[in-house]
Amino acid sequence: MVTEKTSVFAAKIQSFLTISFVRAGVLPWFLGIAIIGFGLANENFLTERNLFGISRQSTYLVLVAMAQMIVMLTAGLDLSVGVMLAMTSVVSSMTMVSLWSGYGSGWESVLIGCLAGLGASVGIGFINGIGVAFFRVPPFVMTLAMSSIVFGLALTITGGTPIYGVPESFANIFGYGVMAGIPVPVWITAICVSVMYVFINWTPLGRYFYAIGGNIRAARLSGINTRFYLLSAYVLSSAITGIAALLLTARLESGESNIGSNYPLLSIAACAIGGVSLFGGVGRLSNVVLGAIFIILIQNGMNLLRINSYLQMVVIGVLLVVAVIADNFRQQLILTMNE
Repeated sequence: MVTEKTSVFAAKIQSFLTISFVRAGVLPWFLGIAIIGFGLANENFLTERNLFGISRQSTYLVLVAMAQMIVMLTAGLDLSVGVMLAMTSVVSSMTMVSLWSGYGSGWESVLIGCLAGLGASVGIGFINGIGVAFFRVPPFVMTLAMSSIVFGLALTITGGTPIYGVPESFANIFGYGVMAGIPVPVWITAICVSVMYVFINWTPLGRYFYAIGGNIRAARLSGINTRFYLLSAYVLSSAITGIAALLLTARLESGESNIGSNYPLLSIAACAIGGVSLFGGVGRLSNVVLGAIFIILIQNGMNLLRINSYLQMVVIGVLLVVAVIADNFRQQLILTMNE
């Protein structure tokens, strides 16, 4: 009798865990394990100061992961987000330095510099979109080629050295500013996430991205201008990446040609862990935001435990593979439950 009750209880627990995994995906499990593990391993991990730091550090990756999600929804992949960060940083800082006299707030030079940087980022996204949408270059190849081209240009322009001398007002507000006790970059990121949530879920354009990623031929036959919307996806993604680059430049107080080297991997990992399908058409913005925060949380925890940066990249790579395997298993469970 006891054995039967134990078996029934075990079966209910297994059923509950299976349903939870199918509905929520792998991310809640990853988050729970990470928070408990690092919290037990280091007493400083769950302190208010450290959590405040994680929220600030997460802003850049949240934006880039959100940009990556847009492209992945259309069954694409953007490996050029790193060089977009670099080129935006270089162009914006060079413009500000050349226009600022060195006196006063320099808001005119900040505004023009930001527009120039965003223009450079959007230009890269536009070329990516043209190649993918109109010349049918595979997204992996197109964005990888652009990574090489733009990185070479950024190094040529700067000679590999940082660009210093941006106006102090730019760094003081967009890099280190605080409003109502919350860092300004967090406010800007929250606004971008809110706007993107409305855009992805409540506008025809957002739905078209899902449709194109789900089945591009069916989308074309239903009357959707797939070329235009593919181009729009890459342009929109590049604009969001440009905003992240400006915030990162303000934080560093300089233009850097190599600031984005690890962001392609991190952004793809954040999307995969958040449940965005590598085959397109599936993904939720809220999960991507949590996925990006999870990765920064992992890095922060490993830093507190003094794990070296090279091993940290190994951990991120392993998490990416595990997330993809877990998502494939989850899809199989969904198919099994629907039969």
